[in-house]
This record gives sequence, C-alpha cells and structure tokens, in this order.
Amino acid sequence: MGKMCTVCGKRPAVGSNVSNSQRHTKRKFNPNLQRIRVRQAAGGVKRQWVCTSCIRADKIAKA
Repeated sequence: MGKMCTVCGKRPAVGSNVSNSQRHTKRKFNPNLQRIRVRQAAGGVKRQWVCTSCIRADKIAKA
C-alpha cells in the first residue's frame, strides 16, 4: 500500500529544496497520514490510513 489517504486520495507531491544559492533539488512532500479505526457503514470497524486534514474536517466516523 502506498502513502495515500483512503478518504480523499491525497498522495505525495513533488517539489524542490531551494538552497541559499537558489539551487533546486527534487524532494517529496508526504501527506500527514495517521492509522485510525474507522466505523464502517455496515456496522464494523476497520483500520485505515487517513490524512489529518480529513480527520479534522470530520470526513470519517472514528470508532
């Protein structure tokens, strides 16, 4: 499983490190994923990787 939010699909983004001399090197911005217990619609509980922006926006029902 990759570094992806199961709710919104947020993935790592690519950007650059910029040094003092304005030299650019590639880097990766990873989403802040937390493994939490999510209540399913059928009544069960499942552990999923969810980003903190989805947790704060109450897009999931915590178990």
